[in-house]
Amino acid sequence: MKFKLIKKDPKSSARLGIITTPHGDIQTPIFMPVATHGAMKPLTPAQISETGAQIILSNTYHLHLQPGEGLVKKAGGLHKFMAWNKPILTDSGGFQVFSLPNKRITEDGVFFKHEITGDEIYLDPASAIRIQQDLGADIIMAFDECIPYPCDQTYAAQSTKKTIRWLKECQNAMTDNGQALFGIVQGSVYEELRVMCAKEMRALDLPGYAIGGVSVGEGLDLLKKVVSWTAPHLPEDKPRYLMGVGLPEDILESVERGIDMFDCVIPTRYGRSATLFTRRGKIRLTNKNYKRDFYPIDTTCDCYTCQNFTRAYLHHLFAANEVISAVLSAIHNVHFYLTMMEEIRSAITNNCFLEYKTRFLGEYLEGNRRKKQETF
Repeated sequence: MKFKLIKKDPKSSARLGIITTPHGDIQTPIFMPVATHGAMKPLTPAQISETGAQIILSNTYHLHLQPGEGLVKKAGGLHKFMAWNKPILTDSGGFQVFSLPNKRITEDGVFFKHEITGDEIYLDPASAIRIQQDLGADIIMAFDECIPYPCDQTYAAQSTKKTIRWLKECQNAMTDNGQALFGIVQGSVYEELRVMCAKEMRALDLPGYAIGGVSVGEGLDLLKKVVSWTAPHLPEDKPRYLMGVGLPEDILESVERGIDMFDCVIPTRYGRSATLFTRRGKIRLTNKNYKRDFYPIDTTCDCYTCQNFTRAYLHHLFAANEVISAVLSAIHNVHFYLTMMEEIRSAITNNCFLEYKTRFLGEYLEGNRRKKQETF
């Protein structure tokens, strides 16, 4: 994997880049739709590609449990298994494992129960790397301890040091097969820990760096602080990935602070519950107001859904519990996010990112406030 920094915004830390992988180039800043089990609910790989997706994310933990990395490797790797010919990033599973109840964390790894069989499973840095190498993703993530929020500083310091040590073990477990290993900066909401972790990981000269532990309930204000503390201490010539984020406002604030890559389940998850993103805020299509609304979801959108269907039709689909309601909603939401990223890249190119951010959020957040007032 290679990263080329193309341009920096003159008024902020926003930046343009290109990540080159064995399965194609990725224009950054970019949003990565999440295909947790090697599939994105409820879209086919062809539909995902048509939204403009350049790279998707799948999850090591879930694929390890079902169908198992051995089967995926035998099938020719995850790209072939799921018929996706563009880049894939796999998360190490750390976030999922540390979200489980009754796990047992040791200095060397984590014991947890299989969600279905109840069998005890052990995951450590070396096994997380082995699983991801069998899956064959272009970018793989180090195994880390995702620190809960809130968390006291003593525990956060111990955990962060463990994450750094585990990263070195991940490096040692790597074989030269063309995959790129990203480290994950932890440290909770403590500036000195974030800076220490970033500096320690920078010294390891990794292909890329992620910021973890910022989607566990800390809110936008703390997210902005953590990114502002951390990003300046990461190499300028390597991609920076903010994990599990999120909402349009989160992404725009983080691009301003120098982040290149994002992922989140929000577009598809919200779509399945009839929540759609528009330039003027989110709308809930199960609301009775949309029963006779013959406008598209967003009049400015050129996605398949908006070009062919009305809010009234989608309202009907959700009321009738038709599966296609989730499909059409997911197409729109993912396209909305990827269009926003395309506009962000264009704004950076034209030296007007902050103006774009102000204009976008002014319209979007005002629409959210207005709809909230109408609801109550």
